[in-house]
Amino acid sequence: MAVITPENGYYTLVNVFTVAPEDQERIYGEVLDATDVIQEFPGFVSANVHKSYDGTRVINYAQWHSKEEFDAMRCHPDVQDHFKACRAITDDITPIFCEVVHVHRSPSAEAERVA
Repeated sequence: MAVITPENGYYTLVNVFTVAPEDQERIYGEVLDATDVIQEFPGFVSANVHKSYDGTRVINYAQWHSKEEFDAMRCHPDVQDHFKACRAITDDITPIFCEVVHVHRSPSAEAERVA
């Protein structure tokens, strides 16, 4: 499960795949298949996959212990076919690398999280 907090210092990737609505399920499946392989690499923390209600996007929020471990996975031959499969569905893939700098939670959501 993703733990979103600035204190952990995770290297975060928000990957946005933009597709035609009829391709949303295909790209979603490819992202899940890729994650099944990627999760075995050192440094992987978590991945969360979101589908837009309008059917035009799949968003992957992934956390890694470090940029170096992410880069090592990205260059590994075992993941290249998965990346190619995603690009065969769409060439509109926007990777956004970022760090968590602030989290604001409602008091009731925080109480639920701790319980």
